[in-house]
Amino acid sequence: MQPNDWGARLLAGGAFLLEHRDAAETFTPEDFTAEQRMMARTARSFMENEVIPLSERIEGKDLDLLRALLRKAGELGLLMADVPEAYGGLGLDKATSALIAENLSGQASFQITALVQTGIGSLPLVYYGTEAQKRRYLPGLADGSLLGCYALTEPTAGSDALAIRTRAVPSADGRSYRLTGTKQFITNARIADVLTVFAKVDGRHFTAFLVDRDAPGLTFGPDERKMGLHGATTCGV
Repeated sequence: MQPNDWGARLLAGGAFLLEHRDAAETFTPEDFTAEQRMMARTARSFMENEVIPLSERIEGKDLDLLRALLRKAGELGLLMADVPEAYGGLGLDKATSALIAENLSGQASFQITALVQTGIGSLPLVYYGTEAQKRRYLPGLADGSLLGCYALTEPTAGSDALAIRTRAVPSADGRSYRLTGTKQFITNARIADVLTVFAKVDGRHFTAFLVDRDAPGLTFGPDERKMGLHGATTCGV
C-alpha cells in the first residue's frame, strides 16, 4: 500500500486521529438525554429484579413465565420504543432502542425473545403494514399483550430468501390466500399470537402475510435442541 493510500484510508474512517476536533463533537454516554438514561435504568432494573432471579425457570422453557415477563416488559414501555405513538408506542429514537437492548442483556434467552418481539416481530408491520393492520396489531405488540415472530427461514432456504418454497394461492373470490409450506428455526413461534410469514404468490412474487395463531391448518413443530439460549423457544411452523 502506498503512503497516500494509507492516509486516504485513515481520513475516510479515522479523521479524528489526524485533524483537530472540538470536544463538543464527540458523543459520550454522558450526552444521553434524561429520558434515554431513564429507559436504560428501567430496563436494567427489570432485568436484575424480575428476570435474572427466574433464569432457571426461563432456561427450563417455562413459556407461561416467558409470556408473563414479556407482558411486564411491555407495561414498562420496554417493547414499544420503535412503535409510533399513533399506534400505542413511544416513538423513540434508535439510540434509546439500543440502550434498552443493551440493558436487557443480563439473561440472554430473555433478551433474544424480547428483541425478536421488538425487531423482526414488529418492525415489518411498522414499516410496511396497512393502516388497518397497524391499528389492529401494533398496540398489542407494543404493550406485550400480543406476541409476534418472523417466519422466513425454511429447510432449504434461509440466507437465500428468494429460494423459499412456501406458496400463497388466492381464493376464488380474491379475499384471502391459502399458504402452504414449512418454516424452520422460527424464534418465538411457539408463543406468537401473530406470525409474519413470507411466501411466493404465483411462484414468483415474494411477499409477507400476517397469520393469526388460530388460523386453520397452522401447526408448530417441536422445539429445536440448541447448544445455548435454551429459554428462547425456536421451532418449525
